[in-house]
Amino acid sequence: MIEAQATARGIRTSAQKAGLVCELIRGKGVNQALATLQFTRKTIARELAKVLRSAVANAQQKDGFSGDIERLFVAACYANQGPSMKRVRPAPMGRAYRVTKRTAHLTVRVAERPLKIARVATEGDAAAGAKPARAKTTARKTATAKA
Repeated sequence: MIEAQATARGIRTSAQKAGLVCELIRGKGVNQALATLQFTRKTIARELAKVLRSAVANAQQKDGFSGDIERLFVAACYANQGPSMKRVRPAPMGRAYRVTKRTAHLTVRVAERPLKIARVATEGDAAAGAKPARAKTTARKTATAKA
């Protein structure tokens, strides 16, 4: 199973805001995740789409990749807190307020879903796997009809 990841560092948003968008695509297929990001009305969705495309490109470059992008899914998507820029804003009466401009590190990990191999049933499995027919329970129906 192939895994690849991509990270964008120092993106100008808070990790909390980016985490909300990360939750939308976590566990989804790559194409569905890109469609979700395209129609998400958050600014960070564009940056996250870039990182997701980069992770897919990294997976394609790995040895052993099957070449089928349909099998790729978002295994992990998270936003860690980056360094905060501290700025000063003028306040009344000669004072100053401190403003923290937060940044985030976005990480997306994609993995390949394993192939589902159908098991071929043998004659012995067919005989052992056959279940006996269940008897219908009419007692419950008659009890509810009387009540």
